[in-house]
Amino acid sequence: MKHLLKLLDWSREDILEILDLADVLKAEQKAGVVNSTLAGKSVALIFSKASTRTRCSFDVGVYQLGGHSVTLSSAESQIGRGEPIEDTARVLGRYFDGIMIRTYKQSDVEALAECSGIPVINGLTDDFHPCQILADLQTIREHKGGFEGLKLGWIGDGNNVANSTIVGALKCGMAVTVACPQGYRPMQQVLDFAAAYPGFALTDDPATAAKGADVLVTDVWASMGQEEEAKARQKAFAGYQLNDAMLALASPGCMVQHCLPAHRGEEISAEVFEAHAQEIFDEAENRLHAQKAVMVKLFG
Repeated sequence: MKHLLKLLDWSREDILEILDLADVLKAEQKAGVVNSTLAGKSVALIFSKASTRTRCSFDVGVYQLGGHSVTLSSAESQIGRGEPIEDTARVLGRYFDGIMIRTYKQSDVEALAECSGIPVINGLTDDFHPCQILADLQTIREHKGGFEGLKLGWIGDGNNVANSTIVGALKCGMAVTVACPQGYRPMQQVLDFAAAYPGFALTDDPATAAKGADVLVTDVWASMGQEEEAKARQKAFAGYQLNDAMLALASPGCMVQHCLPAHRGEEISAEVFEAHAQEIFDEAENRLHAQKAVMVKLFG
């Protein structure tokens, strides 16, 4: 466990170790216990994409662990002016103890990890969002007490969050059914991985994903960089809204997760969002605790 580039690289044991540590760190933070694991250490936070939760949770997390963070955007660094990611990596590796990057290409994250010589965390790419799913898994375990025997239903776009959700949930012992329209399915690498799990199913019927689900998850239909596709996507995803009709098919006590921001009235109804707001904002809070656990493990 040298980097967090994608959950495909991590074992079930790796994931559970982070979740256990995240629970400890959350309890410490609630009790006012100071954890100085990153005292004297500096972390680079690189953003090529807009961010609210990732930026705030990593910045606050580094501070709470006693470290120092430096935030770099494309507009404020030479990355935005064409410096090769490999050169940036070799410089940052001499200044910092760890790097978090939120960017477009998964290959840039991989190159950063290969060339920097220090641990790298993927804060989101077009392919994967492992930090989000660690927080989701922490939240599911808090609310459900475990993972075994649970069914997770994904309804909507087979995007980066879906890719990481499939991997993380299957590795932790959940059954997963993903409902996506044709042309909007998860990446083939993830589907090849999931094919080895009898509890995985891919369908174009949202009701199949919702039926008997203990956890229902969705995300926006048009992610960052896909705004020009919004109208076409709204047409393609007609019938894929997470609403009361879908919840009626799920198991009693089904919880809802959404990585945010949410477009009420599109991928999720306002009624379902507000009815499950506690779970959704627990999920958002746990970004802080799960990522602190990753930083303690990788940077500490």
